[in-house]
Amino acid sequence: MLVGVVSDIHANRIALEAVLDDMPPVDGLVCAGDVVGYNPWPADCVVRLRERSVPTVQGNHDRAVVTGTGFGGNGMADAGVKYARGALDDSHIEWLRGLPETRRCFDGRLKLVHGHPDDPDRYTYPGLFSPELLGDEDVLVMGHTHVQAIEQYDEGIVLNPGSVGQPRDGDPRAAYALVDLDSMTAERRRVEYDIEAVIEAVEEAGLPEGTGTRLRKGR
Repeated sequence: MLVGVVSDIHANRIALEAVLDDMPPVDGLVCAGDVVGYNPWPADCVVRLRERSVPTVQGNHDRAVVTGTGFGGNGMADAGVKYARGALDDSHIEWLRGLPETRRCFDGRLKLVHGHPDDPDRYTYPGLFSPELLGDEDVLVMGHTHVQAIEQYDEGIVLNPGSVGQPRDGDPRAAYALVDLDSMTAERRRVEYDIEAVIEAVEEAGLPEGTGTRLRKGR
């Protein structure tokens, strides 16, 4: 069984479409949260996941949009949340509200969280990966850091697919991963997309300039 894994789409429809076009035929697709925030297409990204019934967990930006809370000193994050609340209709908000913090998929073999198995807001960078993160699942998927990484242990696989819509690992290409549950292997994937079109759309939406221009460097 081949599974596509995405995370941290952050309302970047152009990047999401590039990932879905690049992805080979899969038996399932999962998302580790933060569907919305930052970029100007929150509704489009929610609709794409809903129409495919993609198992998804709630990220911190998804939760902020639902609760109306902000991010303090992070102006770009705050602006993205406010924009999303104005762009999403009630059904989109309710879908985000209903997302759980943890999901188990494929007969419990894959566990999906946003930040860390014990704390959805904890950043778990690759240097913190270990087999101790695994429970009885074969594959643990985490997002939140926007840093793509895969570690394979005797006990199973720990991975972060990276960010579709706002990579922060120095590679501006949209990131995702593939997991083969039969062979118990995982693969990192990256795909080019039209970053300049996103920058233009960010400007037209009145979002902070840096939300778009940071995409050029993947930071």
